[in-house]
Amino acid sequence: LFLAVNFTSDWATGYIKTNTTYKSFSNAMVSAEIGLHVGFDGINITLKGNPVMQLNETINYNEMFQWTDDYKEDYVKALARGLPNPILYIAEKFTQDSPCSLLFQYKYSGHYASATMWAAFCCWLISNVLFSMPVILYGGYMIVTTGAFIIFSLISFATIHNAQFCTISLGTVSLETAFGGSFWLSLVTGILCILIGGAVILMDVFIPQKLKILFTANEGDEENDITECYLNKSFLEKDNVLPLGEVRSSVPVSIKT
Repeated sequence: LFLAVNFTSDWATGYIKTNTTYKSFSNAMVSAEIGLHVGFDGINITLKGNPVMQLNETINYNEMFQWTDDYKEDYVKALARGLPNPILYIAEKFTQDSPCSLLFQYKYSGHYASATMWAAFCCWLISNVLFSMPVILYGGYMIVTTGAFIIFSLISFATIHNAQFCTISLGTVSLETAFGGSFWLSLVTGILCILIGGAVILMDVFIPQKLKILFTANEGDEENDITECYLNKSFLEKDNVLPLGEVRSSVPVSIKT
């Protein structure tokens, strides 16, 4: 999950159905479904005709514009390809020269959110190592830290709503974004990590023995387990040459391990 959500494009989504112009410098109208999907590394704009075949063309587009590279260059290439007007109109709102400043709102909030999510992934790896050693209590601390980093990531991304969103109007309908599936899935995961880590810490305080049994850990008694080893008396009674340093014995020997 920590890796997957860094590459998804549904942290914020918007979706409308409207009648809008299809090409620039043309009055031809189409009925279409338009979607905007925002991720950490860019936006994904979809345009699907309703029906798909209109104006003797198949209207079904899915275009990606990444701000991890050169967003303006991607936008210029889209202009050169002659993409439909709704896609270019939305993409233009995210350019650096646009007065909407959507690029800065989403780019930097997504940048810090992604960095924090990678930190959560590292904490999760450390927690697995601690649980397997086993250092159960510290593993619980790291699970709580994992959940905290996820929550910090969500807070970082949510700061985009502190700024006034630029209106994106297509036809008679305005396109607005809301938190998408990756956001809510990460929120549930973060809360779950905090609850699991907190439960491990509380169990270590109140019922440590049961916690050790749960993780199949040794109880850590001061005296180690004793493994009894019995030597074959009949074999020792024979005249066998023993290696240098070994002693004949005809009684059971208890060896501490």
